[in-house]
Amino acid sequence: MRIGTVIGRVTLSKTVPALQGARWLIVSPFTGEQFQRGTKTSPALSKEPSAVVYDNIGGGVGQTIGFVEGRQAAQPFDEPTPVDASNVALVDEIFYRPVDK
Repeated sequence: MRIGTVIGRVTLSKTVPALQGARWLIVSPFTGEQFQRGTKTSPALSKEPSAVVYDNIGGGVGQTIGFVEGRQAAQPFDEPTPVDASNVALVDEIFYRPVDK
């Protein structure tokens, strides 16, 4: 699972029948530096490319979410579905303590 900030939503004009009415979010994944500064940092600081994430639990713009990618993202569907990333958690707080070296 990865953590990121929702920076937008996607609207589709055409979709496969299995995803009719689905919600899609644009997510900026967290980097190590963002964990050290906390969840209130700007998502524009992320060096990672943004991801388009399927959402069925109600994530909103500005919210921190947990998402999975690859085969795990398609597991909840009964039929094979073309989903590469799926929202699996709405994150309230992150407690991060790096290991002392």
